[in-house]
Amino acid sequence: MHQTQPSLFGRVSALLAGLALSGAVALSANAAAAEPAAQPQVQIKTTMGDIVVELDREKAPKSVDNFLAYVKSGYYKGTIFHRVIDGFMIQGGGYDEKLKSKPTRKNVPSESQNGLSNDAYTIAMARMDDPNSANSQFFINVADNQALNFPGRDGVGYTVFGKVIDGRETVDKIKGVLVDDKGMFQNIPVTPIIVKSATILKTPIQPKNVE
Repeated sequence: MHQTQPSLFGRVSALLAGLALSGAVALSANAAAAEPAAQPQVQIKTTMGDIVVELDREKAPKSVDNFLAYVKSGYYKGTIFHRVIDGFMIQGGGYDEKLKSKPTRKNVPSESQNGLSNDAYTIAMARMDDPNSANSQFFINVADNQALNFPGRDGVGYTVFGKVIDGRETVDKIKGVLVDDKGMFQNIPVTPIIVKSATILKTPIQPKNVE
């Protein structure tokens, strides 16, 4: 993380916007093709439990296809949740347990005007100050973060592309872990929270504990 966090929205720029995207190595554009389902579901297995997210390709097609390409390639296996702020969000998708960044695909343009809101238990794209700089990193809102919606304070906001439909208790466990600062990383869990796998569910599940 290259920036500091002077305020809540400063955190938006600092912890959602800028995580090790500079100098990243672009992966081949010929990665896995998009999943045809309109609302594909992805199971994220972590060392603290499982999370299932349902993605909204209709409203965020570029973001969904990008995320699924990373999932299909096995990219997220071994990555960590490197930024956790209770009352705000949990973020992952860019670093391994040794805090080394991974090569990324080309950036994805913002889809923040799609009408989806950064409500609690939604999943959204992290990015740098450039609104079109999202790639592998994502965050799960753990509160209703209306300041992140279009137009936000930066005129753009952050792209929501799905929601947690199972495993909210896992999100709740993650958001409450002990965190500390380590080098350029702020609010990093003291005990690493590792993604063991991320896979597309062949058989969709029914949402659980979702309003």
